[in-house]
Amino acid sequence: MRHIEIGAQPVPFILFKDSKEIFPNLSIGNIYGITEGGGGGVTNCYDEDILDKPGSIGKATAFMEVKVVDAKDNEMPHGKIGELLLKGPRIMKEYAFNPELTGKTIRDGWLATGDLAYVDDEGYIFFTDRAKDLIIRGGENIYPVEVEDVLRKHPKVQDAAVIGYPHPRLVEIVMAVIQTKEGVMMTDEEVIDYCKALGLAKFKWPEMIVYTKVPRNPAGKIEKPKLRDMYVKPAKEAMEREFRKQS
Repeated sequence: MRHIEIGAQPVPFILFKDSKEIFPNLSIGNIYGITEGGGGGVTNCYDEDILDKPGSIGKATAFMEVKVVDAKDNEMPHGKIGELLLKGPRIMKEYAFNPELTGKTIRDGWLATGDLAYVDDEGYIFFTDRAKDLIIRGGENIYPVEVEDVLRKHPKVQDAAVIGYPHPRLVEIVMAVIQTKEGVMMTDEEVIDYCKALGLAKFKWPEMIVYTKVPRNPAGKIEKPKLRDMYVKPAKEAMEREFRKQS
């Protein structure tokens, strides 16, 4: 084994750190890709930058261009979060038989990924989350990947997923699905204390916690639509029934 590339899902920095300690002579790349952009490897954070740029997906690979834009496709200044756009020979031509969706996705030759990211002052790209996964709690933006990364650092946690849970006043609150390590029990108090200890802002702390296995598909991606069907959909339906009763 000479080289490993990791992708498909945001990778906790602790995994890279541990991997470099276990395999000091093995190079590692943190890659980003999207099916419409030709799959993995649209960007790559190469081995020498893995530990120096924690969380970065690197820079665009050969023949590819990348930029981060606002809602009007204006390029964002360094450090500001926006939508990640791709351009190059790898991106798809169209969605078959769906010109409307194609027109929304490819704008002036740029592929709109639906992913949120920012670029630092050295040109390194940092993935923050999927736009559709963004949680807005009382007007505050919360990126699930950030909370998941904190939770996975806890020594009792095997895996974690974070989604928005409906709330009558705040619109959404943070819900954490935590998979503990085999044979280990965990309390809500431990979760909150750990978030506090690691400096996570209070409005990002989980307010709804479920302890169960985190569902992942064969590619290793968290199946958040399945989690929303299990927890969010019933909660929304209950809120709607209550609203109709009161009205």
